[in-house]
Formats: sequence, structure tokens, C-alpha cells
Amino acid sequence: MDNPFATRWVRPGAISYHFPVGQSADTLVDRLRAHAWWGEIVGPHGAGKSTLLATLLPALEAAGRKPILEALHDGQRRLPHRLTDSSAWTTATQIVIDGYEQLSYWSRLRLKRACRRVGCGLLVTSHRSVGLPELIRVEPNLETLQGVVAELLAASPQSITRDEVARSFAAHHGNARDTLFDLYDLYEQRRQV
Repeated sequence: MDNPFATRWVRPGAISYHFPVGQSADTLVDRLRAHAWWGEIVGPHGAGKSTLLATLLPALEAAGRKPILEALHDGQRRLPHRLTDSSAWTTATQIVIDGYEQLSYWSRLRLKRACRRVGCGLLVTSHRSVGLPELIRVEPNLETLQGVVAELLAASPQSITRDEVARSFAAHHGNARDTLFDLYDLYEQRRQV
């Protein structure tokens, strides 16, 4: 059996975001709509921002939006080439940038101006506020991570205890992504015994 903590099972989109009580993809889309389709998702590294974005995309499409998703990587200061030409954008276009804070000030300014000129939406994730309306602040949560781990292990012959998850979560300072990588290694060690 494949390791349930392998990237194919834990990447954004492979597992759904676990919303806090009273919130859902639809409530966030409604909040985004109320802010003229502009907003930010704020939270620390590994808290679930990318997973939340992947969960929101179908709800955005159901609301009539046409998302264009771009996931930025460490040190990416410039807009990707496909986002420098806004000629095909419409008022239904929803630009979605994961890791927005990595862009330089000028790249962010250029993107915001292009979105305003066309009248399209802008949804971003960031580790800190970047001055857009805040849709949600995501925080690492051990209880939620315990539920995700239980789901991942549901069909597995091996188990990882709640205490092991809690220790790893604490060792990684609440970073859920790094905790899942750590659990991958633990699962592999046990499988080899």
C-alpha cells in the first residue's frame, strides 16, 4: 500500500480544507463577493492556505467566476508571463495568487492596477496582511490535523497515534505541512520493520 502521507494524498486539492464551525466555501465566496471579488487569506506557513484555495476554486466557478490560479514559489518577485497580459480578462475573471507576498511591490501594484482596469477579482494568500479585505485568517489547529490524519489512515494497516501527531505538530511549531512530511517518514520507518 502507498504511504497515506505521500504528496499525492496530502497536496492541496487532494484533501479538503476543514472549515471552522459556521464557515464554508460558500460563506467565503459570499464574503469575497461583498468585497467586489477582492480579498486575502492570511496565515502562517503550513496552515492550510493553499488547501483552502483548492477547496474554494469549485465554489468560485459555481458563483460564475473564471479563476486563473498562480502558485508562486520561494523568491518569485515578478509576475509570471501569463499574468502580464490582461487583454483576455473580463469582469468574471478571478485572479488567484497563492504566495502573493513574494511578489515585489511593483509587481503587486501592476497586478492590482490591471485588475482594477478590467474590473476583475483578486484573491490572494499571504503570511501577513497585504491590505486587501481579509476573508479568513487560517491558524494551525492540532484538532483539525488529528482529523486529517485519521482520514488519511482510514484504509491503512498501520497507525500513527494521536500523541505522535501532537509531538510532531509541536516540534514543527504548528506547521501542518511539515508535520505531514514528518508522518510520511514515520510511516516509512514502520513499514520497513
